[in-house]
Amino acid sequence: MRYVAPARGTIDPEVFRRPPLSDWDTHAHWLQADVWPGIDALNAARPLAMRERFVAQTPALLYDGLHYEQRIADHGEIATRESNWHDLFNALVWLRYPGIKQALNEQQVIDIGRMGSKQRSRAQYAMTHFDEAGVIVVVRDRRLLDAWDAHDWHALFWRERDAWRDGRIAIDLFGHALLEHALTPGKLLVGKAVVFLADSTPDSAVTACAESVRSGGLLRDPLDLRPLPLSGIPGWHPENGDEAFHRNAACYQPRRDGRCYPTPLAL
Repeated sequence: MRYVAPARGTIDPEVFRRPPLSDWDTHAHWLQADVWPGIDALNAARPLAMRERFVAQTPALLYDGLHYEQRIADHGEIATRESNWHDLFNALVWLRYPGIKQALNEQQVIDIGRMGSKQRSRAQYAMTHFDEAGVIVVVRDRRLLDAWDAHDWHALFWRERDAWRDGRIAIDLFGHALLEHALTPGKLLVGKAVVFLADSTPDSAVTACAESVRSGGLLRDPLDLRPLPLSGIPGWHPENGDEAFHRNAACYQPRRDGRCYPTPLAL
């Protein structure tokens, strides 16, 4: 069933105080105000690394017949529906992670040129899944990766609960659809993760992700993405402080027979 976001002004304020939306408090005024931010406001917030600009998605704009990704590549125009949660969160991700967004666009356009606009490659599906629900994960303790490989969610999110607080595993949420779904209190969130292994050195997984996508070494198949039940992370769901949640939550699915995951990239 297609998700329908709640109307602005009807949202429980508690969702903005809980991850993932609490991590986007830089733009809390855009999220919690009574009025929507305009296109000019979004463009005024662009970082220096972002050449692309937001433009209102109107019938006149769409009349050019260009694919959404092709319009970005050719004209630097990100078609954005005004007064729309999904597109507002997409804009926020562009502002925070322009390098990854640009790399995804470059690879999408390459495959559009190869496949045409009516068919999609496995890589395009992978990139779209990541764009909508992606999470960048850095693991510094291989035991956590073993639990994740086995879909031992009780171990990953309950027995190793402290790992999510002490930096042995950390995430950057990238998928804008996840942010939109978080507007509904208590909704169970599951991300599609790319994983990096690191030592104690604080290397940038965000930069590494952008470079790997741009080089064509990452997101070549949807099966490269690992499911990550984000609602298990401490603080992300109002009920996950109870051990019973980690035994019964619907977001925790067993691993399918024969399912295996690619080796994480090294930082």
